Amino acid sequence: MAAVPARPESADSPADELWSLIEPLLPEPGPKLVAGRPRVPDRQALCGILFVLHTGIQWEYLPQELGFGSGMTCWRRLAAWNEAGVWDQLHLVLLMKLRSAKQLFWSRAVIDSSHVRAGPQGPKSGPSPVDRARPGSKHHVLVDGQGVPLAVSLTGGNRNDVTQLLPLLDKVPPVAGVVGRPRRRPDMLCADRGYDHDKYRRLLRERGIRPVIAERGQPHGSGLGIFRWVVERTISWLHGFRRLRIRWERRDDIHEAFLGLATCLITHRHVQRLC
Repeated sequence: MAAVPARPESADSPADELWSLIEPLLPEPGPKLVAGRPRVPDRQALCGILFVLHTGIQWEYLPQELGFGSGMTCWRRLAAWNEAGVWDQLHLVLLMKLRSAKQLFWSRAVIDSSHVRAGPQGPKSGPSPVDRARPGSKHHVLVDGQGVPLAVSLTGGNRNDVTQLLPLLDKVPPVAGVVGRPRRRPDMLCADRGYDHDKYRRLLRERGIRPVIAERGQPHGSGLGIFRWVVERTISWLHGFRRLRIRWERRDDIHEAFLGLATCLITHRHVQRLC
């Protein structure tokens, strides 16, 4: 999805629709304590953040002629909005739209993770077992049966995948949108051999979720690939945003902010296509 333009072309453009969802969630700016340049409008700052997310450019090289404000202004705005929980709120709004249209497939969820190299070592990074112990991080993703992201998280590259199974399930927000109680649990969870552990199968059953997890030591060809490809596709969509291919941020909250924003953009694509 292209960056939200500073000057929308039409009142019905997808950019306007997305901005209309984001704008009410943004916190009110604090009082200006000293005189100086006028505050960069939130929409222009969002454009700068999206430009960095899509291109992977460093903050200090954000082109000033595009009118997005300085890289440091966009960085501060991203940090403040993430701290205010804007991306979590936006993700819930989008999931509710999908559930209202009966386009969330709760009958099955799929979980997986992907490793990314970390430039500067910081919180939630660790020696990668797949990259000669260089610093790395993992993106953990839980999706519904058609690949809509339900929850994402960030850990060090040396964390075992199965340790994030329950935290990801707990991170799924209660999604309303139809008559009845909000829903946050799938009927079934599919996973690869990295999640093969009897303890977690038991814990899933206690939550009313049927585990469908590949077993170690068994020949390949279990047939789970026909269900699991949707999460691999969603991970590839996440890494289509160049800023997420390598973790350049030392601060974990800034990388998590990019991850949350990218999750919202992918979910919004589903809303546009299905609703």
